[in-house]
Amino acid sequence: MSARLISHSNLCWRLPLRDLQLLLHSHTSWGRGRSVADLRLMLRESAAVVSLWQNKQLIGFGRASSDRIYRAVLWDVVVTNDHQGLGHGRSIVEALINHRAVVEVERIYLMTTQQKGFYEQLGFVHQVSQDLMLFKRG
Repeated sequence: MSARLISHSNLCWRLPLRDLQLLLHSHTSWGRGRSVADLRLMLRESAAVVSLWQNKQLIGFGRASSDRIYRAVLWDVVVTNDHQGLGHGRSIVEALINHRAVVEVERIYLMTTQQKGFYEQLGFVHQVSQDLMLFKRG
């Protein structure tokens, strides 16, 4: 059964937020507890948004922020567990890095906790010369 990839550009309001909320809650540790209102704002402020559907089920998602020239960051790339290993993650990442808001930037960053090997297969390189710094509110 084939999946349909949608690049949302300025049409993020069409993405069913409850479906996205369920996807993030069910298939990530880092996306749990995000409210529908926060997801709406997140989508509105993202430079690129991609969703992946099989029939009427959301099976994948990813987004990027970008200044369109120097730096972009991929965020929230997720594919449901039962659809992993089928090339869907690759399709999402390729759609994001080839999106008009990202395609011409010098460097594309991402953070991952468990999928380093997957991203290396796509051409990303682990950077030992840089440290991730975090400022956490509250």
